[in-house]
Amino acid sequence: MGRLKAMIFDVDGTLADTERNGHLVACNEAFAQMGFNIRWSWEEFRELLKIPGNARRMRLALSAQTPLSEADIDRIVPELFELKKALYLKRVGGLPLRPGVAGIIREAIDRGVRLAIVSVTHEEQIIALLKAQIPEALDVFDPIFGQHAGEKNAALYTRCAASLGCDSSEVLVIEDSEKGFKAAQGAGLPCAVIYNDYTKGQDFTGAELVARSLEYLDLTLLERLCLD
Repeated sequence: MGRLKAMIFDVDGTLADTERNGHLVACNEAFAQMGFNIRWSWEEFRELLKIPGNARRMRLALSAQTPLSEADIDRIVPELFELKKALYLKRVGGLPLRPGVAGIIREAIDRGVRLAIVSVTHEEQIIALLKAQIPEALDVFDPIFGQHAGEKNAALYTRCAASLGCDSSEVLVIEDSEKGFKAAQGAGLPCAVIYNDYTKGQDFTGAELVARSLEYLDLTLLERLCLD
């Protein structure tokens, strides 16, 4: 085995294009089912991604686009968000992994590289995606730090790396956004940024690798580019 001992993956936008094809669709369906004439375009949702959490985004939409009182919004948002989560879980199994992701994960499993997840999405949504798209990895990802683990920041990445029992120089983080990259960087962890169409152009200064896709990379090359 080489120097790489563990990998930590983000989920939304990194493992799969869940924002556009999953969360956005589920949000719009939830609005419609609860009788609200709110339908976000992808362009609008891209801007809303700067605001953490779909519950908060939905709250802002209700406040700006309906005559509801704050008390009514406080009452409605939890129900609206739970409906959105249920609708997302029905869709997530049909969302393919981004190109190259499954191959890298399978190589890591074959080499005995430990796998973990640090994400702001709910754990049940992470598990549903893994179960549908790469079930052999479901029991290998440990720990899975999702929404209940708290804000994604350097402290959370430090906690995850410590639980893996590896030196920081032996861990590689795979992220897609500036915020996620900065959190990993703040924890002193090497990071490969695999950007997408809504994170392209963000500031990834200092990342070990910045690429559009994992499709043409194998684990050996990734290790050489990021850890040597």
